[in-house]
Amino acid sequence: MKTTTLSLLAAATALCLLSTQAAFAQKKYDTGASDTEIKIGNVEAYSGPASAYGVIGKTEEAYFKMINDQGGINGRKINWISYDDGYSPPKTVEQIRKLIESDEVFLVFNALGTPTQTAVQKYHNAKKVPQLFLATGASKWNDPKDFPWTMGFQPSYRVEARIFGKYILKAKPDAKVAIFYANDDFGKDYLAGLKEVLDKSSVKIVAEESYETTEPSIDSHIVKLKDTGADVFVNISTPKFAAQAIKKIAEIGWKPMHVMTDVSISIGAVMKPAGLEASEGVLSAGYLKDASDPQWKNDEGMKKFMAFAEKYMPGANLADANLVYGYAAAQTMVQVLKQAGDNLTRENVMKQAASLKDFAPDTLIPGIRINTSATDFAPVEQLKMMQFKNGQWELFGDIISAETGG
Repeated sequence: MKTTTLSLLAAATALCLLSTQAAFAQKKYDTGASDTEIKIGNVEAYSGPASAYGVIGKTEEAYFKMINDQGGINGRKINWISYDDGYSPPKTVEQIRKLIESDEVFLVFNALGTPTQTAVQKYHNAKKVPQLFLATGASKWNDPKDFPWTMGFQPSYRVEARIFGKYILKAKPDAKVAIFYANDDFGKDYLAGLKEVLDKSSVKIVAEESYETTEPSIDSHIVKLKDTGADVFVNISTPKFAAQAIKKIAEIGWKPMHVMTDVSISIGAVMKPAGLEASEGVLSAGYLKDASDPQWKNDEGMKKFMAFAEKYMPGANLADANLVYGYAAAQTMVQVLKQAGDNLTRENVMKQAASLKDFAPDTLIPGIRINTSATDFAPVEQLKMMQFKNGQWELFGDIISAETGG
């Protein structure tokens, strides 16, 4: 009898141990994740020269609050910690170190800016802390081999440039192209993407003219480019200079096909200062719905966004594209965490971020999907062309894909 009891006890202990081990096997956590919460860090330009982007962080904070109100992700609440770096790289280094070493966040999400995030990329990768869905269009974030802990979010400048190249090739196969670009990483990325498509094609690049961001006016560059006889003008400039270019082109009576980077599509910051009449006909490309555009009134995704904005961001300026951007990025982050389930290790989160298949956030233009893989860390690689008409942007044509990663 005694032997039987001991055998039963041993069996029960073994069963208990097995079930405990199974429970531990089911749930895995790295620093910043637990049964109850997931700590997400962020740095944003709430002050300084890029403070207009601060609303992205506010939108993401509001989105995560909505998720928490709905019960969180697999029962875990998001603990959002966002700091201001003033768009200053030394400050970014300080704030990222604080997030990782003091706050012990699980990952850093949608941190803003190319120069600022470049300053911490090696640190993130050395620490093996995800630098996930960065809010910058540099193509260098798509380098899974050398930087496996870094991933961008929006279409890279090079992706967009390739798409513009494809459009020019189709719409004007005998075009003579003048390229005007900022003499920095942003401008050079675009230039490289355009050349990947247009070099060795029927289209001829007749001029490449760069400008410095310290120049007070770029009028002389525009006059010089008109004299090349180009019939396509590719405008790779930031808002202030984009507005100057549109205005000067109208003043000198030059009428090329004008293709402009989506960095400068703001109606308030670019088209109105340049003059709505002068801006008529300018081409660009987009991937986000415009919340102020009535064409999306009955769109299911936009209805969800509007309900969110009304409850969690009352009084926000819906015409600001940063809101629909922040919403799409946050929705994608939540999808990745859902996919990670109870295996909340940093390695698994990067694995899930690199396993998105045809994911469609509510605020992306219909037909544009997020796709990633272990060798392609560029989530959005499709755009739709649009033209500025009667004071607003009108989408047209099919969705164009960049085909290959950044």
